[in-house]
Amino acid sequence: QVQLEESGGGLVQAGGSLRLSCAASAPTFSYYAMGWFRQAPGKERQFVAAISWNGGDTNYADSVKGRFTTSRDNAKNTVYLQMNSLQPEDTAVYYCARRNRAYSDSYSATSLREYDYWGQGTQVTVSS
Repeated sequence: QVQLEESGGGLVQAGGSLRLSCAASAPTFSYYAMGWFRQAPGKERQFVAAISWNGGDTNYADSVKGRFTTSRDNAKNTVYLQMNSLQPEDTAVYYCARRNRAYSDSYSATSLREYDYWGQGTQVTVSS
């Protein structure tokens, strides 16, 4: 069983920054692409960012491109989401997830059905 635990969420003013972390329990972490999704109240969970198994490529939703950056440290079994220039519309619960097949890239990993393990989520609130 793979466990993912997000941390780093909180309350920030518009224009501020936060860095989310997602720690994985599985030693096979480095074999899998990882994704970030978010869900605002009353809305569907949506893709935010993904990173390939080896960190060689990344992919972002248009709404966060240029503001958010995802990275990973396979030695620490951790993936990160650096969020800059945050806006109130970024307010949501943020989830990390593991891709459902090994050695995949980030470009084909934008759908929820491509992921098999999810964290419990961390709240990000951006005040105006």
